[in-house]
Amino acid sequence: MGGAGEAGELLTMSQIQTGDEPRINLHDDELNRVMGGGLVPGSLTLLGGEPGIGKSTLILQTVLRLPELNVLYVSGEESARQLKLRADRICETNTSTVQVACESMIEVVMKHIENVAPDLVVIDSIQTIATENVESSPGSVSQIRECAAMLLKFAKESGIPVIIIGHITKDGAIAGPKILEHMVDTVLQFEGDQHYMYRIVRAIKNRFGSTAELAIYEMQSSGLRPVANPSELLLSDIHESEGLSGVAIACAIEGVRPLLIETQSLVSTAAYGTPQRSATGFDTRRLNMLLAVLEKRVGFKLAQKDVYLNIAGGLRVTDPAIDLSIIAAVLSSNVDTPVERTTCLCGEVGLSGEIRPVSRILQRISEAERLGFQRIIIPKANLQNLDTKAFSIEVRPVRKVEEALRELFG
Repeated sequence: MGGAGEAGELLTMSQIQTGDEPRINLHDDELNRVMGGGLVPGSLTLLGGEPGIGKSTLILQTVLRLPELNVLYVSGEESARQLKLRADRICETNTSTVQVACESMIEVVMKHIENVAPDLVVIDSIQTIATENVESSPGSVSQIRECAAMLLKFAKESGIPVIIIGHITKDGAIAGPKILEHMVDTVLQFEGDQHYMYRIVRAIKNRFGSTAELAIYEMQSSGLRPVANPSELLLSDIHESEGLSGVAIACAIEGVRPLLIETQSLVSTAAYGTPQRSATGFDTRRLNMLLAVLEKRVGFKLAQKDVYLNIAGGLRVTDPAIDLSIIAAVLSSNVDTPVERTTCLCGEVGLSGEIRPVSRILQRISEAERLGFQRIIIPKANLQNLDTKAFSIEVRPVRKVEEALRELFG
């Protein structure tokens, strides 16, 4: 009989047996892809997002589409009647396989799990669950840590996957101790503006797949609808704005997916002396840098102008490849000359006014060609090993901002 400090068996790396992780199909192609192919048995998944963004709706509509699984849905925030009303709104299928427990004590939850023997457990949300072993109130650091540890132990020992829903703080971080994100296998971030219909699910951490994937949903009265082709939705009204200045189309990459998005700008004379700089869906500091490049390297005087920038559709884009389209939209508004709607742009702008190469250029060109664009302006450095004759779209390489502006405005 070994003591408490007895060492376990040591294995060399070559002795460890591996194989493909079995996956549970969630019947949602977007969510399956973000999670690396589906839900892994015995995994602990954390879904974080702002209040009211649609976290509970996404998980509830997902489990309602899994009639082959015995699902235990634990809600510490809503009553059973509220859950039923939402389920009736988002799904008309038989929901008898989903068992609901409105409980906030983790010990009672574990007893329910023992009695039900579910194939999947959902906790909504971890901030409302507490244990009797800790005296602090639900949602405190110690309560979240202890409850998450119990759920992790259960998931690993039983092989039953657990999905945890969590809130986020004002600065966008998941509420509770940072150790919560270290404990779980997968961290999904649910993003979007409540005033827009689009929602994005990103994998911030994934032990069973890539963190470069993302899923896009459209919020409807009947729930969240997966958007398989977001570029066409984001450009759905492109012909209605024909001939308007201050609009340019950017070919961005979100995760590993190419997206054609509309960048809108408005430049006007500063009415109160101090020029305003405002950006929605884009970093304001980077906008200021691009305006400084325009003034210093290209000679456009914008110091006494208000500049407003908007990424259409409520998206927040961090891809530096949209720099070129932002500069094009700003100058288009400034000189009140529209950019051709059959032209899209991609390229990172450097401080000396050069157009720097971007990643995944083949995907960007292919997406623009598929959506019917006739011309794409790309960095000249991306021409290396690129066969432009393979595309029907006209590929125009540029080396500096001035060259790009000549291509656009003559």
